[in-house]
Amino acid sequence: MASTLPPGLTPPEIAFLCEMEIVTVVPRQRLDGLKLLGGPIPPLRPPHRTPLPLWLALLLKRQRRANILPPAWLNPLSLTEILELETSSASFSPPPSLPLHTSTSPPFLPSATADAPPDSLPYHWLEIGEMLLDAASDDMQEPDTVRRLMRDLREVRMAKLREGVRVLEGSREVKMNGVGGMEVAEGRAFISGVVDGLRKIGASKEMSRREREAEDRENGIGRANIDDEDDDMEE
Repeated sequence: MASTLPPGLTPPEIAFLCEMEIVTVVPRQRLDGLKLLGGPIPPLRPPHRTPLPLWLALLLKRQRRANILPPAWLNPLSLTEILELETSSASFSPPPSLPLHTSTSPPFLPSATADAPPDSLPYHWLEIGEMLLDAASDDMQEPDTVRRLMRDLREVRMAKLREGVRVLEGSREVKMNGVGGMEVAEGRAFISGVVDGLRKIGASKEMSRREREAEDRENGIGRANIDDEDDDMEE
């Protein structure tokens, strides 16, 4: 019997897609270029900075062939400012601005390179931060502080996500711009539950309304109302 897969991407699948994000490395030895399906990789020449896919940067880091420069938003000062913005506002912090005249989307945007904006979190901020903390913490400033701030950010943003679901229960709109990929995957279960519940409530109300209308027609209430309207028009 075939197993049923959950709707949407799972957290491991999102983490896999995140490995296509472009990061900045500083090679420690000369390496020739590569021709990959995702595009050519330029030759590595120390100490020149080179943009590489995250999966390749992590591989070279583990082999001690390169150091990874963390993005500008992944440092204590930037994370502290973003955390203050998150705690002082009911909405999520705005994502990085899209480059002009571009048709690409994450993970094909330069939102995790060393030149990324320092004041906004990209779509894969949580996955990138955890991977870099795991494999390249020695390339970061105060990695323990970064880890603590990321944990606080995750808790604050997930609380906002749950609050947004409660707003949905009141049949109101909720603005979720800036929510990350892993946050969507982790919150899909309870979000889907609330949406399904609202759909069932709406269907139940519609069924009750139709039953009342059918009962009124059987009792002649609908016909009496129409006759009254006709009498008023004749007068």
